[in-house]
Amino acid sequence: MKRIFQTVLLLSLVLLTSCKSDETYADKKAAERDAIDRFIAAEGIEVIDDATFEAQGQTTDVASNQFVRFSRNGVYMQIVRPGCGDKLEEKKSVNVLCRFMEKNIQTDSVLVRNDQLSYMSNSTTGLYDVSQYLDVMSVTRNGTTITASFVKGMMYQYHASASVPAGWLVPLNYIRIGRPDAATANDDEIAKVRLIVPHSQGTPDASSSVVPCYYEITYVRER
Repeated sequence: MKRIFQTVLLLSLVLLTSCKSDETYADKKAAERDAIDRFIAAEGIEVIDDATFEAQGQTTDVASNQFVRFSRNGVYMQIVRPGCGDKLEEKKSVNVLCRFMEKNIQTDSVLVRNDQLSYMSNSTTGLYDVSQYLDVMSVTRNGTTITASFVKGMMYQYHASASVPAGWLVPLNYIRIGRPDAATANDDEIAKVRLIVPHSQGTPDASSSVVPCYYEITYVRER
């Protein structure tokens, strides 16, 4: 009788674990949605749709803390600075340099960044090589389709992958990738965006863990 009870108990535990496993992805997606909603509320973000974004000339009002949510991929984007120079050329590979901060929205913790020298300092020597941490990605545009891969940098090292998050590529259809001209008196500035990226458009780590991330990124063409 004792053995029968133990067998029934074991089978029940197996079935319970199986049911929980079946619910895991749905639960994680719901938790991701809740985390993004809380972040938007906490940051006082005004969400606009694709149509409003287009009506505004593909701009977001930074003063109102506007982010456009793209219906096709669920990425939220704020264009802080549209950048200088030109948009990416068609069917030509270019290297784009990025400084960024990546934050896990669910835990409100910074995962990795290369936009602060103190973060990049060597704990043993106190020295750092900025070029080692600057993210470089090779980018190719074909119409509205943009592909890219990391060549080197903090994202490349931290996530151990050359795969560029799809969310990082969304802004490249709307910003200009040039370099400020120090020889002129104008106020050229490099492009900067803020992004809320759901796991489906994120890094391999984010995708496998169903984790949404917040980014602040600058983009500039390599010399």
